[in-house]
Amino acid sequence: MAGKVYRSRVLLARLEGRSIIDGAIARARDAGMEPLTVVVLDGGGNLVAAEREDGCAPLRYPVAEGKAFAALGNGAASGVVGARNVERPAFLASVAAASGGRSVPVAGGVLILDPGERIIGAVGVSGASSNEDEAAAIAGVEAAGLAWGLEPA
Repeated sequence: MAGKVYRSRVLLARLEGRSIIDGAIARARDAGMEPLTVVVLDGGGNLVAAEREDGCAPLRYPVAEGKAFAALGNGAASGVVGARNVERPAFLASVAAASGGRSVPVAGGVLILDPGERIIGAVGVSGASSNEDEAAAIAGVEAAGLAWGLEPA
């Protein structure tokens, strides 16, 4: 296509996504975690940035993406979604089906918030324990100078 086009409004820039990934991986290396895969999505569930460390199994990417997508789709961190619905397996199965299998309600998916506490994206991490994945995700968001959220107060 020749000529100019209108640009889309970007609320979560590629460089911020890269900073989140770098911060999450730095946290993992400092803590001696297993190799991680980190996926950053914008508020519409579109990929901003992703990276897998050497040694990650192939399913780490879809799991990390699913954790981020579960957080986005439900308005709370992926671990919160899973914990809230532990007694409701039919609901979780329905959400998994409705999302085309993209929703993974296990800790490691953290929301990225704007100053007004509105969702602008999410980060999902997979590779270590679920709690370590979540801690790495939070560290990544903080390293990028952004706000994160698990669930509203």
